[in-house]
Amino acid sequence: MSDFILLDGDRANFNPVFGAAIVNVQPGTLKGSGESTLQGKKVCIDGDEKKVSVPGCTYTTPVYSIPGMGTLKIAALGGDQKAQKTRSAGKPMLLKGSTFTAQFEVQNPAKQPSSTPIPDSMPQYSGTGTFITTNTKWRVT
Repeated sequence: MSDFILLDGDRANFNPVFGAAIVNVQPGTLKGSGESTLQGKKVCIDGDEKKVSVPGCTYTTPVYSIPGMGTLKIAALGGDQKAQKTRSAGKPMLLKGSTFTAQFEVQNPAKQPSSTPIPDSMPQYSGTGTFITTNTKWRVT
């Protein structure tokens, strides 16, 4: 099944629920590195998703209500987000697809309120996200 190719500047939107953590999400921006272009923008290829990083996002959990901070990243693409046949620079092009697996890496743990606040011991949380593309013309498989 064909889908829209992702382009330089397209967005990775993260869902706010990361297991027990609720993250104040912000979108990430894809940086295309393919040789092919569309509308003057480079196409995104396999590996470009690994460069998406959104630092400075706050989070809380039901137990740790004093906000902490961390970074959003794309952990893995969904099975329908990599072209099976179409390549650029020898790598599969990235497609809009359905959902990717996201990761929230904790840098400053949220804390449990008490006389001496207790920090969250989880180093990371898993969640999901979707791509938003400006490409409405070029579809591939």
